[in-house]
Amino acid sequence: MENRIQRIFLTSLAALFLSPIALQVNAAESEPEEEGSISNIKIFDPEVERREIDRDAIDTENWEVGLHYGVISIEDFGSTDIKSLQVSYHVTEDFFVSFNYGVATAGLSSFERLSGNIVLLTDEQREYTHYNIALGFNVLPGEGFLGKDLAFTSSFYFLTGLGSTEFAGDNRSTVTLGAGYQVLFNDWLSVHFGLKDNFYDIELLGSAKTAVDLEISTGFTIFF
Repeated sequence: MENRIQRIFLTSLAALFLSPIALQVNAAESEPEEEGSISNIKIFDPEVERREIDRDAIDTENWEVGLHYGVISIEDFGSTDIKSLQVSYHVTEDFFVSFNYGVATAGLSSFERLSGNIVLLTDEQREYTHYNIALGFNVLPGEGFLGKDLAFTSSFYFLTGLGSTEFAGDNRSTVTLGAGYQVLFNDWLSVHFGLKDNFYDIELLGSAKTAVDLEISTGFTIFF
């Protein structure tokens, strides 16, 4: 008897809670869909007119040739101007091989200036010539800006090379380390700003040592 009363109570309670839900569902099904409801939204597929874009053809030449002018500090002989020829071959966008040949004329050493009449080198021996073959690495390709509306392709690169320095009547094996910044004005003309150190062993003022000749230069190159 007690179980029957419990079942009647639970059935009545369930009917009491479920009746409003059923009424809401029936009302929703019977109500017409209002304009602007999600089910009445129309999806438009816009037809966008495509534009034809002409792209400038960029040359793919790998050879680069140029002339550079700068200042070199010849250890113990002061600073003097230097003129250089550069010939490079770009193996990839990141690596290139460069041949460099430079000429300068050394001035008087500090010893010659202080001693008065003592001359260590003849005019011919003061002719300074060096060349090297270097491997270059483009590490920071990007853009250089001139104002806010004009931009040029640019890159920052490192150089490491081996070569020879002819100075004071002798040829000396030379290691070259350097870095540079290149700006391309178009697909065939660029400008370089370079900084290099040339290391070689020399024995000229009574003791052997490693000379470090710092070179700063700039120049224009063309691609072909």
